[in-house]
Amino acid sequence: MIDLTINGERHSVDVPEDMPLLWVLRDVVGMTGTKFGCGVAQCGACTVHVDGEAVRSCVTPASTVGGAAITTIEAVGRSDVGKRIQRAWLEHQVVQCGYCQSGQIMSATALLESNPAPDDAAIDEAMSGNICRCGTYPRIRAAIKTAAKA
Repeated sequence: MIDLTINGERHSVDVPEDMPLLWVLRDVVGMTGTKFGCGVAQCGACTVHVDGEAVRSCVTPASTVGGAAITTIEAVGRSDVGKRIQRAWLEHQVVQCGYCQSGQIMSATALLESNPAPDDAAIDEAMSGNICRCGTYPRIRAAIKTAAKA
């Protein structure tokens, strides 16, 4: 059994130690907001927070995050920064197809929590691991700047 704290709630899961956190979240706990994209930590669709840091859940073994605070897209809006990011996403109409957006929002929130006033270079660096096939990058940057000013 692995004890996980996800969005403030404890979950004891009976899974193999090497099972990726992504599959624990989606298939065992039933939180499907975190998406599977590539499975090799290249696209960012599976991004969640582990103790406030953006991590790729598709390559993070569940056994390595027991005792950590895990936050998923389902709860990111509970924080002030998460709320501001979500509002800015809507204001700038960032979402096109939407598939990558949970990971984009998680990375943007982690950025603003660690750097409340990022410049373009900091935004580009923080978001570089998140791929948007629809090309909404200019709207993502604008939304992050709006959330930072809010």
